[in-house]
Amino acid sequence: MSTLDLACLLKDQPLSRYSTYEIGGTAAFLALPQTDDDIRAVLEAAQSHGLNPVFFGMGSNLLFPDRPSRETLFISTRSHRELSMSEERIYVSAGTPMSLLALVGAEIGTEDFDFCYLLPGTLGGGIYMNAKYFEHHISDFLDTVYYVDLDDLRQGIQSIAAEQCEFSYKRSIFQQKNWFITGAQLKFKRCPANPDALDPFLVHMDREKTAISSLSEFYDFYAGALDRLEARLGRTLGKMRGVIEDRTGKHHFDYPSCGSVFKNNYDIGEPIGRLADRLQLKGLQYGNAMISPVHGNVIQNRGGAKAEEILYLIHKVQDAFSKHYGFVPEPEVVVVPS
Repeated sequence: MSTLDLACLLKDQPLSRYSTYEIGGTAAFLALPQTDDDIRAVLEAAQSHGLNPVFFGMGSNLLFPDRPSRETLFISTRSHRELSMSEERIYVSAGTPMSLLALVGAEIGTEDFDFCYLLPGTLGGGIYMNAKYFEHHISDFLDTVYYVDLDDLRQGIQSIAAEQCEFSYKRSIFQQKNWFITGAQLKFKRCPANPDALDPFLVHMDREKTAISSLSEFYDFYAGALDRLEARLGRTLGKMRGVIEDRTGKHHFDYPSCGSVFKNNYDIGEPIGRLADRLQLKGLQYGNAMISPVHGNVIQNRGGAKAEEILYLIHKVQDAFSKHYGFVPEPEVVVVPS
């Protein structure tokens, strides 16, 4: 492994710094590619060194292991940022934070991406999971997705039309394929009133400040960014203000978490959180992990929690649902194996 040497590669990194859960042991290798060429080099290095690549963005929808395998190369896209306008489309790289996409939309004069505001993940993760907030899915705005087939790196970056991506609630073709998303062309439902504002906005974009895993720091930064954007535009952005009210009302940023742990089961007709409330699971604690006292579908790290403690509560909820409701809720959080 001593010959593994890339400019974007870090060694012996605590994964807790790269996760909204603030959980995870030390990664022997962690890569932060900034360009498509970096991505290709990282993937080729993983293949040639027999390392297992694990991809993520801001670490917002996954649970890292307490003791990661030293044969794993963790690859975060958080530094891979590219946005460009082309006629009635905007290309967005996979590492672009979804919250930043919402601010970009407001800057260029469209409300299409307002629903992405305060979603703590990246576009790549949002596509993988078909991110949803109220009535909007990210797939509603996708035209083309770009990816690399990890089973055939020689093909380079390929594309697939959104209609072929098998999108449904919290599902996509990318969950079934060994593909790594690199970016996407997004379409507008309301064309931007000021598309020329994109380039000046990107000039002042701070790559480091916008790539935040700590939920409390994430909220502080993006709430402040909205204040500054409204001041510059001279108007209130009501939809994003509504997102703040909704998410702070649910205490989403009080403690490290992955957000919703389980997918809702629409055959049942009620959200998982509400069903958990009826079983009096809110506030249940194991070690330093706790089911949120205000939302039954959120498991919090109350300070120093381990992955095994989160997993204990996940299984506790599943067992309770199986016993009382006759079904086992499907996890939304991606559990990265050791």
